[in-house]
Amino acid sequence: MQQTQLKKSWRTSLVGIGAGMMLAGTAGAQSSVTLYGIVDSGVTYTNNQQGHSAWQATAGNESGPRWGMLGTEDLGGGLKANFRLENGFNLENGAAGQGGRMFGRQAWVGMSGDKLGALTLGRQYNTVQDILGSIQISNTLVQYSTHPFDNDDINNTFRTNNAVKYVSPTIAGLQTNLMYGFSNATGFAANNSWSAGVSYTHGPLNAGAAYARMNQPASSAAGAVASDNYFASSAAVFGTHLGAATRQQIWGAGATYAIGHATLGLLYTGTDFNMAAGGALRFGNYEGSLRYALTPALIAAAGYTYTQVSQGDASGHYHQASAGLQYLLSKRTDVYVNGLYQNASSRIGHAWIDGIAAPSSTTSQLAFVAGLRQKF
Repeated sequence: MQQTQLKKSWRTSLVGIGAGMMLAGTAGAQSSVTLYGIVDSGVTYTNNQQGHSAWQATAGNESGPRWGMLGTEDLGGGLKANFRLENGFNLENGAAGQGGRMFGRQAWVGMSGDKLGALTLGRQYNTVQDILGSIQISNTLVQYSTHPFDNDDINNTFRTNNAVKYVSPTIAGLQTNLMYGFSNATGFAANNSWSAGVSYTHGPLNAGAAYARMNQPASSAAGAVASDNYFASSAAVFGTHLGAATRQQIWGAGATYAIGHATLGLLYTGTDFNMAAGGALRFGNYEGSLRYALTPALIAAAGYTYTQVSQGDASGHYHQASAGLQYLLSKRTDVYVNGLYQNASSRIGHAWIDGIAAPSSTTSQLAFVAGLRQKF
């Protein structure tokens, strides 16, 4: 009798343990942390860097090398907690990017819901980058095809610290995006930032418009736009260093439209730097692009940008053309080859494709890049 009761007791315990393990597995399935990344490297040839041609090993030609962690936890009722920590680095020498930060590309935590949208807090991309980044041709070609000096920051020259961002749910194809970056100092006007925009997706159409404003950018290391992660001194135009800007404003609108195997794109962005010494430095970028799937694995793309530059009575312009091929070896690995050409007006004096190590000694510069990218 006692032996029979003991067997029943063991069976009950084993059933309880098994049920507990099943429940634990179900709960675990509601939470996840994903490790991901991109490694990208190649060789770049430039016909003129300060009067000399150059062959260089270059990393991050198509996509900046990175590794990151993306986490989510299902809180029930359609509500989730999320986080992302993303490190950027130079694949050629292993050095950390974004001013040496451990998670310089992105670092945020937030909550999201299907009907409520997403609220995130931390180091993030602004609304212009979120909405217009997918339209610019550099999203398909190498990053050298971005607008001169990345003056509109669509190629992510800098991110926004201390940021609170809200992205609405998509309703009838429309989605709004709002962000505010705190200065973390007394007052609200010193090194803070805000941006707003709207995107629309319907069938083959992807369109958007956005605005971003940075007050006293790079005036401190702790503000929304940190002094160690703003424009480099190489971005000087007409002898003016962008770090001396008291305010930067970026605005733009664009769209892509898919027709069969082809995708057409149009984009306009404007950038206005109010300078500490007085006056303003202004850029206007007009871009047209074409992407075409020759086969499911082979993609061709081309883009042209006309950029107007003005400061006071001085003005100039850039013409920039880019084209390339991308071949998908698998879902995660591709090879690419791109060519780029830039011509600057005589008033500007020197061509300088963004991302090339040094300017040309003349008003034109030509570059070719080939490489390999793998995602994990």
